[in-house]
Amino acid sequence: MRYLFEDYAFDTVRRELHRGADVISVAPQVFDLLDYLIRNRERVVSKGDLIDAIWNGRSVSDAALTTRLNVARSAIGDTGGDQRLIKTLPRRGFRFIGSVVETLGSASAATADNSTTPALALPNKPSIAVLPFTNLSGDLEQDYFADGMVDEITTALSRFKSLFVIARNSSFTYKGRAVDIKLVGRELGVRYVLEGSVRKAAGKVRITGQLIDAMTGANLWADRFEGDLSDVFALQDEVTVNVVSVIQPKLLQTEIDLASRRPNSLSAYDLCLRAQHLPSWTRDGSAESLRLASRALEIDPRCCFAATLAGGCHIRNVRQGWATDPTSEIAEGFRLLRLALSIDGNATLALSMLGNATASFSDDYDTARGMVDRAVALNPNSSPIWEQRGLAYLMAGQPEEAIRSFERRIRLSPLDPLLFSTFGGMSVAFIGLGRFEEAVSTARKAVRQNPLYPFAYRGLASALAHLGRDVEAKETVAGLLELEPDFRISERVARGGLLGPQLYIDGLRKAGLPE
Repeated sequence: MRYLFEDYAFDTVRRELHRGADVISVAPQVFDLLDYLIRNRERVVSKGDLIDAIWNGRSVSDAALTTRLNVARSAIGDTGGDQRLIKTLPRRGFRFIGSVVETLGSASAATADNSTTPALALPNKPSIAVLPFTNLSGDLEQDYFADGMVDEITTALSRFKSLFVIARNSSFTYKGRAVDIKLVGRELGVRYVLEGSVRKAAGKVRITGQLIDAMTGANLWADRFEGDLSDVFALQDEVTVNVVSVIQPKLLQTEIDLASRRPNSLSAYDLCLRAQHLPSWTRDGSAESLRLASRALEIDPRCCFAATLAGGCHIRNVRQGWATDPTSEIAEGFRLLRLALSIDGNATLALSMLGNATASFSDDYDTARGMVDRAVALNPNSSPIWEQRGLAYLMAGQPEEAIRSFERRIRLSPLDPLLFSTFGGMSVAFIGLGRFEEAVSTARKAVRQNPLYPFAYRGLASALAHLGRDVEAKETVAGLLELEPDFRISERVARGGLLGPQLYIDGLRKAGLPE
């Protein structure tokens, strides 16, 4: 959609603001702010509306919001004093008051929303097409770079078995065409579309990307990346990692949200999405996740997703001390993870979880390392797989390699709300290396992110005890025992449920945890 006002053209498809023939540089967040104000111009939008839409409900200061509004006004030749286009209504909010004409731009009538093109049925998993990136450089030599960018992102996304990704030969049929995203979704049978652009200038290259819901046309995510053109292939890799690390979890979270609105659906996939969304690091969350995944397996006994989730729940129950019969739960966890791999030999998450479990409950570390190494080789862009690798190497007595895996996991998903688990693993690895101050720092990060996660308290207590900070260690132990009143060191060690090197276990004893 293009919105025309005064001598400006605001293009939501290309995410560009034009004044005449000139393109005005606009930061992604400012673009989204303008987009929201223009689309909602028939009403006053509150500060809360803007925060929910632009910042996803995160806490934002009045000063930050005012700054973004001022930048938005400046981009369209407005000021806080003039308020010719964006008006502030005290104690009420803001409104775009300019006269706007909506147009589909250069798209043909065949691309309009009322197209009679029959829509393909959507797959039973998140589906995406990566469209050819637009070369805005005016230099045809840069087409190879833009096309290579799309190839890299398509290949990386294709490694995720949880996604349905359109092959590049189909998506490239749209190259050089002005397209309507909703029509693309209908023609390719996908719910999501990734599009972008590449611009070269003064030895630099700028790449923008945006993820769009093809059903509604709503922008789900947008960002911009810049780098030196002197090393274009390294820049391709960097952009691919950034884009994929955002898009894959974004798609899954969107699908989970959609599943929550289908309360009567009993499809195996919906049940798995709901199971995945639960806080499985709690006893109740893990039990409900296992119930839903087991129900999914009843509906579809060949559901790899369900077998992986259920197997992980059984292994977690043993590690956390929730299993009434640890031997049986370990066996069932292994059976289900192997079932997942028998359904799909390249089920990388199941493979990495099986490798971690093998390292935890046996001394066959060579097999365990082989499994997790193969998993990351098959899908190097999956942050959960890198965490499983880190835990496996931690159990195998290689804390340096464990830390490298944890760092890679954080790099791939730096804003992940589940990073408390990664920080917990890192703290134990630092203890294994005798780097106790770093262990305290990372354990405290885990506690701050999730004050109800027992593993974080264990690492913190052990590291503090090694440092001789007895008062802090005892306070940490008290907090841990509130969460796990039945915790016993010997019991966890006996069943293989206590991850970590001997120094870690020694620190737990020094801290005063019950033997």
